[in-house]
Amino acid sequence: MADSTFSFDLAAAGAWDGSAASADALLVERLRAGEDRAYEELLTRFQQPVYNIVYRLIADNGNTADVVQEVFLNVFRSIGAFRAESSLKTWVYRIAVNGAHNHRRWFTRRRGLETGLEDDQGEGMTFEQTLPDHGPSPFELASDQETRVAIEAALQGVRPAFRDALVLREIEGLSYEEIAEVLQANLNTVKTRIVRGRQALREQLAKRLAGNGNQQHQPNSAHRSNAALGAA
Repeated sequence: MADSTFSFDLAAAGAWDGSAASADALLVERLRAGEDRAYEELLTRFQQPVYNIVYRLIADNGNTADVVQEVFLNVFRSIGAFRAESSLKTWVYRIAVNGAHNHRRWFTRRRGLETGLEDDQGEGMTFEQTLPDHGPSPFELASDQETRVAIEAALQGVRPAFRDALVLREIEGLSYEEIAEVLQANLNTVKTRIVRGRQALREQLAKRLAGNGNQQHQPNSAHRSNAALGAA
């Protein structure tokens, strides 16, 4: 009986995946045909997550709207090249991440702060350090707006390559496999970046807490954030 229930669940999951893929294929065909409503549907589905990704990956948040606009222009221009080798979601997210990278490179060059995106991707880590981190992240432990603001600020101090994976995992809820598709990286690299990103985020948050340690008017915020770090 248990086996038949398990088989049913697998079949249902497969049917759902097939249905989602069919819906994506239909939307892509409508986009290629230039249907206005298809463009509206694409924006409705992806505008907010793309905004969330770009906002957290670029160095100057004030230009988020301009970068998002450019991302969707690239999506519309490139829709003819979509070959369904990945899901429509991961394809759009990949364009968003690449758009954020391009803008970040331009911005850092302009400010003379060019930093390589691919440096220190996990060299020197032990096997245990590359394993998935199953503990709750600071994002999951943030139960109030004040703590979330502190975590968002600390996120900007995380190395860009680690931040990319962390945002896709913690903010957008992508699976490791989906993140690998978006970042065009292997699964072990993705897991390593997420582990190191979480470590870096905790360190950045700890520094901020230490900097606020002498501010007596913020005891509740410091206590909550310390609790998040300790549990994470």
